[in-house]
Amino acid sequence: MNPKLIRNFSIIAHIDHGKSTLADRLMEITKTVEKRNMKEQLLDKMDLEREKGITIKLAPVRMDYSGHELNLIDTPGHVDFSYEVSRSLQACEGAILVVDATQGIQAQTLANVYLAINLGLVIIPVINKVDLPAADVAKTTEEIISLLGVSKDDIYLISAKTGLGVNQLLDGIISKIPPPNIGDQSGTRCLIFDSYYDDYRGVILYVRIFDGQISKNDNILMMATKAEGQALEIGVLKPDNTPTNKLISGEIGYIVTNLKTTHDARVGDTITLKNQPAKQPLSGYQDIRPFVYAGFFPTSNEHYQELKNSIEKLSLSDSSLQFSTENSPVLGFGIRIGFLGLLHMDIVRERLEREYNLDLVVTNPSTDYIVTLTNGIVKDIKSAADLPDVSSVSEIKEPWIKGEIVVPVEYVGAVIQLITSKRGIQTNISYVDKRALIGFNAPLANLLTDFYDQLKSITSGFGSYNYELDGYRAEDLVRLDFLIASERVDSLSIIVHRSEAESIGRQTVKKLKDIIPRQNFQVAIQAAIGGRIIAREDLSAYRKDVTIGLYGGDVSRKKKVLAKQKKGKARLKRFGKVDIPAEAFSVMIRRD
Repeated sequence: MNPKLIRNFSIIAHIDHGKSTLADRLMEITKTVEKRNMKEQLLDKMDLEREKGITIKLAPVRMDYSGHELNLIDTPGHVDFSYEVSRSLQACEGAILVVDATQGIQAQTLANVYLAINLGLVIIPVINKVDLPAADVAKTTEEIISLLGVSKDDIYLISAKTGLGVNQLLDGIISKIPPPNIGDQSGTRCLIFDSYYDDYRGVILYVRIFDGQISKNDNILMMATKAEGQALEIGVLKPDNTPTNKLISGEIGYIVTNLKTTHDARVGDTITLKNQPAKQPLSGYQDIRPFVYAGFFPTSNEHYQELKNSIEKLSLSDSSLQFSTENSPVLGFGIRIGFLGLLHMDIVRERLEREYNLDLVVTNPSTDYIVTLTNGIVKDIKSAADLPDVSSVSEIKEPWIKGEIVVPVEYVGAVIQLITSKRGIQTNISYVDKRALIGFNAPLANLLTDFYDQLKSITSGFGSYNYELDGYRAEDLVRLDFLIASERVDSLSIIVHRSEAESIGRQTVKKLKDIIPRQNFQVAIQAAIGGRIIAREDLSAYRKDVTIGLYGGDVSRKKKVLAKQKKGKARLKRFGKVDIPAEAFSVMIRRD
């Protein structure tokens, strides 16, 4: 194919604005997929994607239209996968910005637009769902004009569901998005924008060729990880794998390798030929660093090895997954896993439960902290249980995020109040038509649990937010422990700001009191900082009426039986074990 006839583009949008549906219509109109084989969300291959209605894994597809080769990458819309989106956009020359006519511009829309602008992409604005009764095309048009500075004629009005206006959009893609710029580098350079593990074929890479070409059976080298492999098969996606002999500069396709894990071929890495390596890799590669951690434990310790094997298999296809073994006196052996965000954690948990039939106990999610000891040693800890003795700690730094919230103007006051309640700092506020864009900084740990739910609640579902990591800050942080029947349960411990410790402690012990079943003896549930108890709830004992069989007689008989019962309960209190249910370990996820 002549490179001048190639168009590489991506679809970017907020969650549920119609990316995958538009991809379906484009494939249908270009006859890439026969009508009898069409189904909704064709590029979303996982059951979870179909059920949740979101794209989790990006998917490329090649289409032929009017003598041109159109390469589309359908990207995820959630903030957790923003690095994948940025690598996908780097593989393209243009982006279709889809905005829902019923919802207008949302936070993730803005985040993806900024990514596309920074990479110098041509942006084609599209208003979707114009056929719905609730569509407000005029208002959405004003928002897009205000955001991008385009004219009204540059915006395409479509319905991805019915196909209205999609033909005109295809013509616009050909006329407005430039062909790939062919580099003059002597060596071959390809960008990996996604990779996954196939049980039968090994690691399969999705790539964009920037310089040179790659042929079948070439020996290849990953420039960042230094891993070496062989291109066993090369081809394009239509949308199924279609083998070809080679991929040339400007094209997008796949490479089947003999690599055993995606950790050898990470997203953003540059592929070159082993025999004629390129001098410089493509820019923008970074190691994906998880910043949400949670402990995964089997409900029965005999299933620990199954859990370990399942996570190892899952990590073969998810290079962002990092894990290490963990041991808890209450829960036994488990695995501590690092995630890109709460959605990523939710997806991994569901996949482990569905695909590997595991019953799991998941502990409260936390972030990582940088601890400086009094002797100058710096440690990176991923759980409160790993925090050294407070007397040896000089400073604790926690991660902060830089975020943006988009809301209708009438909810601005409530949103600023919510940010403040999370120890956040509002940095700026600007207005686009009747929407407010609120910039803020906040500690990541305070947004991990119920921030998104609270935002949706106070904005009647209209609020949306996007964030990125903004470094670490030293704060007055303490370890908050929870004691059940005077025994500290490490799996419940969390690191919190000193000013919030008392309120969080009180909320949590109340919640634990509701969750933990009553015993035959009284159980004290306490929150403590070091040796100081800051909150307490008592779980009252079951009261068995031991005098029920005594009729008449002297009152001393009753007293004797009750005294015997009291002595037994006192002994139980000293030696009895409290059964802690699985829900107690995720009590922080829903604090309210």
